[in-house]
Amino acid sequence: MNHAGTTMLRRAATAGAAALLLISAGCSSDSAAVDPQSVAVGATLPADYGNDGPGSLQSAEDLLTIDRRLSGISSIAARVVYTSTSGVDGSEQRVSGTVFAPEGTAPEGGWPIIAYGHGTTGVLEDCGPSTDPELLGSSQIVAALVRTGHVVAVSDYQGLGLDGTYHPYLDARTVGNNLIDSVRAARKLVPNTSTRWASFGGSQGGQASWAANELAGTYGAGLDMVGSVSLVPAADITGLAAAAASGTLTEDQKPLLQWVLVGLSQAHPELNLDDYRRGIVAERWDELSACGGVLAADRTSLAAQISDDDLRPATPEATATLEGYLREMSLPKSPASAPMLVIYGGKDTLISQPWTDAAIAAGCGNGDSIQYVLQPNSGHADIDGAAAFGWLEDRFAGTEAVSFCPASAPESAPAP
Repeated sequence: MNHAGTTMLRRAATAGAAALLLISAGCSSDSAAVDPQSVAVGATLPADYGNDGPGSLQSAEDLLTIDRRLSGISSIAARVVYTSTSGVDGSEQRVSGTVFAPEGTAPEGGWPIIAYGHGTTGVLEDCGPSTDPELLGSSQIVAALVRTGHVVAVSDYQGLGLDGTYHPYLDARTVGNNLIDSVRAARKLVPNTSTRWASFGGSQGGQASWAANELAGTYGAGLDMVGSVSLVPAADITGLAAAAASGTLTEDQKPLLQWVLVGLSQAHPELNLDDYRRGIVAERWDELSACGGVLAADRTSLAAQISDDDLRPATPEATATLEGYLREMSLPKSPASAPMLVIYGGKDTLISQPWTDAAIAAGCGNGDSIQYVLQPNSGHADIDGAAAFGWLEDRFAGTEAVSFCPASAPESAPAP
């Protein structure tokens, strides 16, 4: 990265840090209150529409009603549809998203790319950020990344933004594939783009960013990943099963598990949902599953009424089955391909600190290069992610990353 780009990235850190709060808030039950507005699209944009496997660009249309913070600084602002691969069954899937490119002349080697993983917006087809002018809360941080000289690809994730499929919520392989293929699609749309890229996200997007790093060396062949940033990542969610069985789910984890069950029921039709839902969860399933519109209007108040028994697995066998599915969806799965930065909170009531501790320890055991930062007084929605900007700058500049692995425990990690 040239000196000008470096300076811009440092200046963006302040604005970006505030925007990072929007990422990590994405998995809270309050996100269901969003009522997406339909964005207007215009002309089909010139691009490479050849069918050459995952990442093939099927359509790219000019976004006419996107947030002015993005439209004012982007040479290209497009809603795209591209091909990707299900992490559940390996099937080819159509995925929607958005792509933004900076103004001006690309640096030598082409524009570097950031695949941005958004936090939870919902589990149904009308929950994709590309359907909303402000990207359902992500436009501010995306604008900060574009302003610093990056092409930014924002995947909606499979099943969000398009009909004809479903969203396998918190399935790490699927969202990891979706991020990698968003980079391929962006390169087909934006001239003078580099193969060098990074992934960056929070909450569900933190899981996606981590997963993309693990998959980059195999599924992402042909691209050059420099690193990944995961803020409060939903990395290892296996603990949801035991917490549901023991009646110790937090108020934030109850609606989270209900959305996980929505995705599991579609990915695994053999799953008997009635083993996991009763009371208000069974009675108001559709309202609890919605992310916008009339059905979602009461979701926050309904979620507050979920009792411990409403999501308790019916039998020990049902608990074991759920735990097995959650383990398959969780991280880590394999060694990472590039350095990682993980920032998380000690007072997180959605993704418990011990769950993230365990994921980091397992990643270190795999030989990963991880810089992990525990903020003991932060929760899920108030993490300070400002350090991520400088860390990304260093990765694109080719500076060797500092790893905190091996270490006795993630809690002892120094600040970056």
